[in-house]
Amino acid sequence: TMLAGAEIPEGAEIIDARGWAIGPGLVDLYARTGEPGYERRETLDSLARAALAGGFTQVALLPSTDPVTDTPAQVARIRQHHQVGLTPHCLPLAAVTRGRCGESMTDFAELAEMGAIAFCDDSELLPLELLRRVLDYLAPLQKPLFIWPCHAELAGRGVMQEGARSLQLGLRGVPAMAETAAVAAVLEMLSPHSPPVHFMRLSQARSLELVSQARQSHLSVSASTTWMHLLLCDRDIETYRYHPALHLHSPLGTNSDREALIDAVRAGEIAIATDHSPYAFEEKNVPFAPAPPGAIGLELALPLLWQHLVSTEKLSALALWTALSVHPARILGLEPPQLHAKSGANCILFDPDRTWVVDTNTLHSQSSATPWLGKTLAGKVLGCWLDGGWVPTS
Repeated sequence: TMLAGAEIPEGAEIIDARGWAIGPGLVDLYARTGEPGYERRETLDSLARAALAGGFTQVALLPSTDPVTDTPAQVARIRQHHQVGLTPHCLPLAAVTRGRCGESMTDFAELAEMGAIAFCDDSELLPLELLRRVLDYLAPLQKPLFIWPCHAELAGRGVMQEGARSLQLGLRGVPAMAETAAVAAVLEMLSPHSPPVHFMRLSQARSLELVSQARQSHLSVSASTTWMHLLLCDRDIETYRYHPALHLHSPLGTNSDREALIDAVRAGEIAIATDHSPYAFEEKNVPFAPAPPGAIGLELALPLLWQHLVSTEKLSALALWTALSVHPARILGLEPPQLHAKSGANCILFDPDRTWVVDTNTLHSQSSATPWLGKTLAGKVLGCWLDGGWVPTS
């Protein structure tokens, strides 16, 4: 496809790529790095290597570092990490409130001018009075506001979705309304003049219904789920023997919720994010409930989603690729990813049948916080064309 209509240079190596897939570079809506402050979890360099190994050529980084990404200097630092032909583009998500404390707002205009791609506190729903003022101040900039719809008072100290299964497993539950009530509250605040609002980490079928209704009312809203919410549900906590990497924000929903999320991806209604959350071994290797929420995903999302959803014909390859590239780019206000041979192209080459074992020797991330550690996967990114230059990844 890339060379359609182009002459093949004399002496060029011809590779039999039948069965492989080539597509635009993937775009991750939100991921965490440990740098600065938590370098033993992940550095910008190790995250960049993990991103390319997973096919992500652009990654939006959450502000949950130490110090928080709430100043122009911090935004500039992330922007400057990218080097043409070597690393993916790191896109800073600047904090909404100073120190992510949920009190005083950051300087949105100054942060946007320095290169903040969007704004996000990476925490539960802000106090509604403050959120209303945030929407007013962001409106002139029309920069996206990323919201994790989690009502802290309703969620309490829950660690999995509330229901019969949480009672059976003896784990404190988070009621589904902790998410749906938060989505509804935010939507009531929006008007056609509001800035774009993106709902992160949706896990509930009802949340999808609310977002769909808002779109029908011409509100500028978008939504995403994480790749793990498309593959797993609450019953898998027992299947994977309470693996701490299944303690997530948001908690895994029911199988019906999972099927609704897959349907939404198939219909082109939501995007997919990795929500890559690296932790050091000693932090995550604890019992399920006290484990910090999150798991790694940059290197695993495409292979596992392809293996379990595309190969089983639950999703088409086009629907999956669109949810991992075109939709995230549109939400972030980026140019839509394209597949062409022009200079500056970001594309990846993927072999769905290449097998590999997930372990500390094959992972590029410093963290191994995943329930698939030690498992053999099918699907490997062979390399990326990054800014027009070829970068092999395997």
